[in-house]
Amino acid sequence: MSEGATTRAFVTVTFLAMSRPSARPLTAMPLGARMVRVQPCSVAFYRHLYNQIGSEYLWWMRRAESDERLAMLLNNPLINVHVLTLHERPIGIAELDYRPFEMVNLSYFGLMPDMIGRGLGLPFLQATLLEAWSHQTRTVTVNTCTADHPRALPTYLKAGFVKIRSMDEEWDVPERLGITVPERLRVK
Repeated sequence: MSEGATTRAFVTVTFLAMSRPSARPLTAMPLGARMVRVQPCSVAFYRHLYNQIGSEYLWWMRRAESDERLAMLLNNPLINVHVLTLHERPIGIAELDYRPFEMVNLSYFGLMPDMIGRGLGLPFLQATLLEAWSHQTRTVTVNTCTADHPRALPTYLKAGFVKIRSMDEEWDVPERLGITVPERLRVK
């Protein structure tokens, strides 16, 4: 493998937005679960969560960032990292980016693989959205793609997001990251 070698992945990215908080009743967090803001968030802790949660879903972009660049992002007061814990064990991540004026982007959102399917995703997403709307914002955005969990898009829609558009993208995933691009996403 050469240093610059990549595997090309083909994904369809769906962009979603909310222009007001959802009127849907909140789903209760399971007993022992709570969302906490991690400030400051260390590069090592962030990478642990990002790598574990995104391992099956082709989360590679933050892995490609240098520690210095990632530390700069994590130390930016307009980027907030929230962690879902269950009995104090970190099991989920939600990254809110407040840098766009009057807009909040949910940059990353996910659960540890062994926590998927336990009824934690929607309440965690709703708690994250409550946090996003607690700031002076006019829009909350998120995107998902065909590399993400198949329930990601339906969960975002259930939480009140509206689909804005979809577009096809090709990603050059650096092989040095040790990430396997699923066969279904590989460009032939």
